[in-house]
Amino acid sequence: MSPAFGAMEVEHYSKGVLLEPFVHQVGGHSCVLRFNDKTICKPLIQREHQFYETLPTEMRKFTPQYEGVVSVSFEEDEDGNLCLIAYPLNGDHDNLENLDNSDCEPKSKLLRWTNKKTMLLENEKISKEWVRQHRKEEKIKSHKLEEEFEWLKKSEVLYYSVEKKGNVSSQFKHHNPWSMKCHQQQLQRMKENAKQRNQYKFILLENLTSRYEVPCVLDLKMGTRQHGDDASEEKKANQIRKCQQSTSAVIGVRVCGMQVYQAGTGQLMFMNKYHGRKLSVQGFKEALYQFFHNGKYLRRELFESVIKKLTELKSVLEKQESYRFYSSSLLIIYDGKERQEVAVDSDPEDLEDLSEESSDESAGAYAYKPTASTVDVRMIDFAHTTCKYYGEDSVVHEGQDTGYVFGLQNLIDIIKEIRDESNE
Repeated sequence: MSPAFGAMEVEHYSKGVLLEPFVHQVGGHSCVLRFNDKTICKPLIQREHQFYETLPTEMRKFTPQYEGVVSVSFEEDEDGNLCLIAYPLNGDHDNLENLDNSDCEPKSKLLRWTNKKTMLLENEKISKEWVRQHRKEEKIKSHKLEEEFEWLKKSEVLYYSVEKKGNVSSQFKHHNPWSMKCHQQQLQRMKENAKQRNQYKFILLENLTSRYEVPCVLDLKMGTRQHGDDASEEKKANQIRKCQQSTSAVIGVRVCGMQVYQAGTGQLMFMNKYHGRKLSVQGFKEALYQFFHNGKYLRRELFESVIKKLTELKSVLEKQESYRFYSSSLLIIYDGKERQEVAVDSDPEDLEDLSEESSDESAGAYAYKPTASTVDVRMIDFAHTTCKYYGEDSVVHEGQDTGYVFGLQNLIDIIKEIRDESNE
């Protein structure tokens, strides 16, 4: 059995994979779905697909790894629930290689699909009855989704309590309203078009949140311009208006979505794009501060890593000729799971014995600092990206994407301000 199927935790259709909502999607309008633990997928847009297949080597560390293309169809299961199923492209089951995340060459990212006509995984951990019950619960929830989304638009910053028992990350499934809304919209679009068309191409991409137990995700819309060269006059005017009425026009970046785990209360905080558009420059700075604060203390140990990666990305983009990343986003991700705090003057041998209680500020005798945590910085969403090397665009740009670089520099400067002010 291939790694792609080995990681599945839900029902396995004959020669296909049931796609679920990707619960860590915090922004955007395109539906992102979970293929397996390490892979997500989204509708294939030719321009974005072309970008992933041709992007410069030096940019690959700042984008999700591209892992191939699948065919997705809209189907009903035996209980009448609507779902999306991914199949091998063109029915080629036998001549595809295993998914190998260690290989960086995009064109070799292929999958081997099983031909076994079994309905469930060989080593299933979840019973068929559980899957049916889970589907029934999701079906009930979907009826309330439109009402919930209307509330979501009015309540642009939400807090959801996370159950303390069990793995915290396992509780995310029922808490992200944005990902569920995008999933339901995708189902509705495909349902409406089912009679005319029921085969869609989706691209497979690396799941950037897979290595984090409790992913904290910040989605930033980058650049001073969002409309592509092919945008209609109406779309162009709409995008220009959004930029002018938000921080995009002033500093080249705005909040498009946020998910932060609040360790102090055990809640998840979500901020959506509607709130992000209304923020002033000071409000944007406060939102960034909130992203790096876990409800108990500011995650200062993250700043240097974030600044370093943003600076490196800026240097890479300054060297890219002709690329324009219109309407692209930048993700910043870190783990919200509380780390063991260590005494500054402790011997390494003693650190393992420190308990959470001993790191409380009331302990008094020692100064403590959090252990280091990995931060990821990646560019996503390239549906409106253009470059002279594509050879088909009527408008050809020269030099660097100054609007994107401008936004990156301002983002770096604001994070440095937060860092410096927190140390005073």
